[in-house]
Amino acid sequence: MEMLWGVDLGGTKIELAVLDKIDPKKVLFRERIPTESHNGYEHILGQIKRLVDQASDFFQTKPSQIGFATPGVLNPATQTMKNSNTQCLNGMPLAQDLSELLKCEVKLANDANSFALAEALLGAAPAVNPNAEIVFGIIMGTGVGGGLVVHNKIINGLHGIGGEWGHNILEEGGVDCYCGKSGCVEQVISGPALQDFYQKQSGQFKTMKEIVEAYHSGTDVHATATMERLFEYFGRAISTLINVLDLDVIVVGGGVGNIDLLYTEGYERIKKYIFNSGEVLTPIVKPTLGDSAGVFGAAMLFN
Repeated sequence: MEMLWGVDLGGTKIELAVLDKIDPKKVLFRERIPTESHNGYEHILGQIKRLVDQASDFFQTKPSQIGFATPGVLNPATQTMKNSNTQCLNGMPLAQDLSELLKCEVKLANDANSFALAEALLGAAPAVNPNAEIVFGIIMGTGVGGGLVVHNKIINGLHGIGGEWGHNILEEGGVDCYCGKSGCVEQVISGPALQDFYQKQSGQFKTMKEIVEAYHSGTDVHATATMERLFEYFGRAISTLINVLDLDVIVVGGGVGNIDLLYTEGYERIKKYIFNSGEVLTPIVKPTLGDSAGVFGAAMLFN
């Protein structure tokens, strides 16, 4: 049996899955262990090898190829990691080290790209448009990321930053971002950014869930202002993606992506900014693979 091996390297857990290559939705093996990133880079490599060895023992064979979903990206010029919130990975030749350690071919894609690939091939996109050629996957949660899939392939780009939607300036003179700019998409419509906005307006803290509930109650003007901010800036930011790429499907994951009003009120705001006389046809949908997306996307790097 031909198999697809994938590893989702997260900040808190490492997950390995082996899929049937003929029917990739069929999971043949799946296991996860803690990343324990506080123990450093070499320890993370050891944890990955531990998982791969466990699966190899189960199948009585070693993989020839493994795809990895990673925090951060591999710099094409230096072949070292960058932009990872698991900081001990930054500057390290992760692909080369994994290939040598596991004695197989490896491919790396960041977590947003892996999410996008999985939902483009196996998840939400084919459910609404089986012929979709250009799919964008968005993660809106603690941060804001994105991944672009064209003709079933991830677009990494010359700098390895293809799909980095979250670090374009959305609000001039906005909140400073760790990337060095101010007013990035991530600093406007991520969960923490919206909670901070509410707190500054009201003087008290509420979670996004509480803000949404307060908005529905119609009795909290600050919740209304926060949600209106989300709808308006979501519409503006999404319109830019559609104007440039004319996407077939957009899949929105992450905690903020669970807010149903994004797909009605937020969708309506796109019409103000799209370069198409106010007509928007692009389906914007929730993901269907749940927390399987990262590891499925990693495995599909070799499909």
